[in-house]
This record gives sequence, C-alpha cells and structure tokens, in this order.
Amino acid sequence: MNFLTDNPALYEAQFPDPEHAAARFVDGLVRRFGAERSVLDVGCGTGRDAGYLTGLGYEAAGIDVSGPMLEYARRRHPGVAFTRADMRDFRLGARFGVVTCLDSALLYCHTNDDLVAFLERCRAHLRPGGLLIAEMRNGAYFLSNPVPEPFTRTVVHDGVPHTSHTTLWIDHEAQLLRRRRRWTRPGGEPLDQRSAWRLLFPRELEFLLASCGLEVLALFDGPGPRAEPHSGPPLSGDRLHVVARIKGN
Repeated sequence: MNFLTDNPALYEAQFPDPEHAAARFVDGLVRRFGAERSVLDVGCGTGRDAGYLTGLGYEAAGIDVSGPMLEYARRRHPGVAFTRADMRDFRLGARFGVVTCLDSALLYCHTNDDLVAFLERCRAHLRPGGLLIAEMRNGAYFLSNPVPEPFTRTVVHDGVPHTSHTTLWIDHEAQLLRRRRRWTRPGGEPLDQRSAWRLLFPRELEFLLASCGLEVLALFDGPGPRAEPHSGPPLSGDRLHVVARIKGN
C-alpha cells in the first residue's frame, strides 16, 4: 500500500506540474537530439506527461505498477495506451522512438541487477536511433551534502487537509536515500510510508548505460523540471538528467 499512489488526485495535488515542465523538458530534448515521435513513459503515474505529449503529436504509451494510478490515467488520458507492468521485466511487443523515466523512477531499482535489468528492457523497446531520457536525484549531491532536515507539508484535497511529515536519511551500505513519510488528516489514523531511492554517481550511471549498450549523449544537473538552481561545479546539483542512444545507431 502507498497512500499517494492509491490516491492519484492527491498525488497530483502534492506534486503539481501546471505548466507541464516535465513533458516539455522531454519534448525539448527530442527536438534537440532527434528521434521518432513515439514515447514509452516508464513509471507513468497519473499519465499527465504522456497525455501532454500526445497533445503535441506523439504516439504515447505508459507503464506503472500501481493499479489506481493506471485507472486514473486511463480516465484522464484515453489517447494513451497504459499497461500495468514492472520496470524490470516489461515486455510490450513494441518499440518506441523514446523511452522516458522521470522523477527518479529509475532509482526504485535498488540493486545493480535491477538497474541492469531495467536498462536492458529499455534498450529492447527502443527503435534504431531511439533515445532514453531519464531524470533523477543526483547521488553525488546527496552523498556529499547534509541530508535535508525533516519537513512538514499540508495539501488540501476535496476540502480535507492532508499533512505529511517527511524524514530523509542515507543508508550508506546499500547506497540508498531512505524516506519515512508520516501522514495525518482530521478524523483519520496516522499512516507511515517508507520508500528509498538508489543513489547513483554520474559516472556510475554512465558506466551502467554503456554496459547495456547505450551511449550517453548528454549528462547534466540542470536545467531540468525539478532541478534546484545551484552555483557549484557541473554535475554537483541535486538532480541528474541523462540522454542516451543505442550504440551504433
């Protein structure tokens, strides 16, 4: 059970993107590097990115493991083909010009075997010359800066305030950024949710991509849809973005 993915409308209220910055970011990279305008969004969630890209003329599909998210996505974006599937072993019988994996979805692959399995699935679903576009937290930032202090946030949905109390910490042995989020709302029992993201260094990510037959075309910390402005050296920001293409294409 995951409180946010079980409540997709609340998820969109918690993480709004009214200007469709994530989808426009993808479209800008496709225009820059060139690819066929068909896209598979891995970890598509509520489908808003795939839905927006459909409006720009893309043929779009999405996969996610959350049934409630996919039900919501199908109602909101009927022009997108959504499939319930795991990012480590999906087989759709189709290839795409672009595979996207946004908002750190790639980092739910916690082990090296999981990461390789995911990247091999991406490669298998890309057409010749196709692009993998991924956006995630930057391990180089989180492993070299103080962990953010616990924080609280309240979102009002359907007139009900939902408050999340979030604590982050580093699991150095597993190379994970772990999160505990405690939800409270009037008249409801408190609910604890735990999750974690694999922390990857930029060159570690580049090596994994190369080992799976994907050549990095661009690797950068900003600009990006969720990147915080920073004044440090390149690849030292909180977000990491990668564009890769099948080697030899």
